[in-house]
Amino acid sequence: MKVFIGIFFILVSFFTIAQNVLTPELMWKLKRVSGGSLSPDGKLILFDVKSYDLAANKGNNELYIYDIRKDRVHQITSTPFSEMEAQWGKDNTIWFLSTENEGLQVWKMNAEGNEKIQMSYFVGVELEGFKISPNENTLVTIETVKIGKTLLDKYPDLPMANARIEEDLMYRHWDHYDDYKKRHLFVHKIQDGTIENAGTDILKGEPYDGILPPQGGSDQFCYSPDGKTIIYTSKKLKGKEFAVSTNSQLYEYEIHKAKTTLLTEAYKGYDVNASFSADGKNIAWLSMGINGNESAKNDVVTRNLTTGKDLNLTLNNDVSVTDFQWHPSGKFIYYIAAINGTKQIFEVCLETSIHRQVTSGQFDYLSLAITNEEIISGRQSMVDPTDLFTISIKKSKVKQVTEFNKELLKTIDKPTVQERWVETSDGKKMLVWMVLPPNFDATKKYPTLLYCQGGPQSPVSQFFSYRWNFMVMASQGYIIVAPNRRGLPGFGQEWNDAISKDWGGQAMRDYLAAIDNAANEPYVDETRMGAIGASYGGYSVYFLAGMHENRFKTFVAHCGLFNLESWYGTTEELFFANNDIGGPYWLEKNKELYKKNSPHNYVDKWNTPILVIHGEIDYRVPESEGMQAFQVAQLKGLKSKYLHFPEEGHWVTSPQNGLLWYREFFEWLASDLHPKQ
Repeated sequence: MKVFIGIFFILVSFFTIAQNVLTPELMWKLKRVSGGSLSPDGKLILFDVKSYDLAANKGNNELYIYDIRKDRVHQITSTPFSEMEAQWGKDNTIWFLSTENEGLQVWKMNAEGNEKIQMSYFVGVELEGFKISPNENTLVTIETVKIGKTLLDKYPDLPMANARIEEDLMYRHWDHYDDYKKRHLFVHKIQDGTIENAGTDILKGEPYDGILPPQGGSDQFCYSPDGKTIIYTSKKLKGKEFAVSTNSQLYEYEIHKAKTTLLTEAYKGYDVNASFSADGKNIAWLSMGINGNESAKNDVVTRNLTTGKDLNLTLNNDVSVTDFQWHPSGKFIYYIAAINGTKQIFEVCLETSIHRQVTSGQFDYLSLAITNEEIISGRQSMVDPTDLFTISIKKSKVKQVTEFNKELLKTIDKPTVQERWVETSDGKKMLVWMVLPPNFDATKKYPTLLYCQGGPQSPVSQFFSYRWNFMVMASQGYIIVAPNRRGLPGFGQEWNDAISKDWGGQAMRDYLAAIDNAANEPYVDETRMGAIGASYGGYSVYFLAGMHENRFKTFVAHCGLFNLESWYGTTEELFFANNDIGGPYWLEKNKELYKKNSPHNYVDKWNTPILVIHGEIDYRVPESEGMQAFQVAQLKGLKSKYLHFPEEGHWVTSPQNGLLWYREFFEWLASDLHPKQ
């Protein structure tokens, strides 16, 4: 009873921190800015702002305009219905999706948010996205098309039966089972101000998706400037072939001829997000050169549509591109890539292939809208949620143009983010972000958390996450140590590739180098250190639990891989497992890799409390991985807890589940590390 009372008072103190720091509850009040597209006249930026209602357990998306000439931001929608997929039509009209009437339909309005008109009256159409043509005479939709047959189709006299029969792989993907449907692209004519209900199926009934499932959307197809042609991305593979390949292709569809042409047969990895230059003479797209490796170098490739000549613009620049946009002149492309723990904007000249880094600083730039003279981009950092900024192209001068969370943030003391370079066990230099609590006092000792990044090949950049939010964590009295260990982009492709088939090797030694370096600081309490992470980060926690030599006092693993053999037998996109782990565990050549790299082989050394978190509909890392780890901890008599989300996948997306996640997370840490306020 005394122990319980002691922990109760610790938690009461913990959750009644002075209100001048960011808490999980306050974080969910932040407005989330995204997008940013340039109007046809080059004078307006259309973007989204999402707010969450915790009581209603949902979010609502509203549309805003930034007037470049007047340097003015104004809201153009305010409804209980989220406006989605907003985009520009001709003459600065705005097209969007809304559920205001008769389910999800297409709407149109002017740039002031007035003269709103319902443009579609789809019946029996499962609409998931769209794009309007430049001249507004056609529209392309993403619609579901039933392709496969269910058991109910086979046995209509058994309507209450709910079994499935599988005869191939990819019967489930990320967070859902195959629904026997594919997402096809349909061209709809627009006549007399109305979108025709029945469109033309671009894929002509093929048993493939016209986008990359499950996260692909309208970013994966585009119109030509004259509206006559559509280029889309599709991975036209099924079952086992789909599971082991990343070979998506670009296809050109000529609307009037109903003719489809394969454009990227010579390219063997992901080819996505095609975009035409303003004059329609060139296209550009993102291309990975290696089939089966989703973390290969991502390049910008252009094609001259007159000569058919391709040019890899970023081939000799050792960065991996995440997004790009054409300059209106067609002479430059601007792209975003990770570099040294940040995401920056770069320029490349098509004539000279000369690259220039346009932005700098301790920030992540997230989006691109390009005028003749400036770039408008969303920007964030570990201590600042996203707002819009303008960057002058010639002088790289940066100006903030939105401040959606100003009133809330001005009442909050921010943590301090420090950059340090740590020597690794093999003599390399590794960037480590140190996040210090608000009002940091170097004469005190603080509990410290080693953050283990997921991916594994995703950067520890200046992200403002709404799950692993370093500002929230540091604001509760913790120092955060976030290393850019082996296997992260932004430090050259060699550093990024080094983790493949060595998950439990150098990356683990990098983690220990980072935390040991931090522990040398007098303000780090080495008797109160924990390790936390999700996905590969959760794997890292499980692995460290078997080799940390009592460095850590507690662990938190979310959706982590525990037993690589059972994971290989239950995950879905096998190209990832084949590239990163080495392939099937039953092959003689791979047996040593699985023995060396699987955390479950080291549980004999587990001796530390652990919180295991998992979502039931996580099919990338199935929940049995978390259950196995929790069962080991229980059978070994370790203090342990299993937090299970029946309706969440690899991420926690529901607002109330997200807040519950944080409360359990901090309660667990407080019980072992006792942050002193």
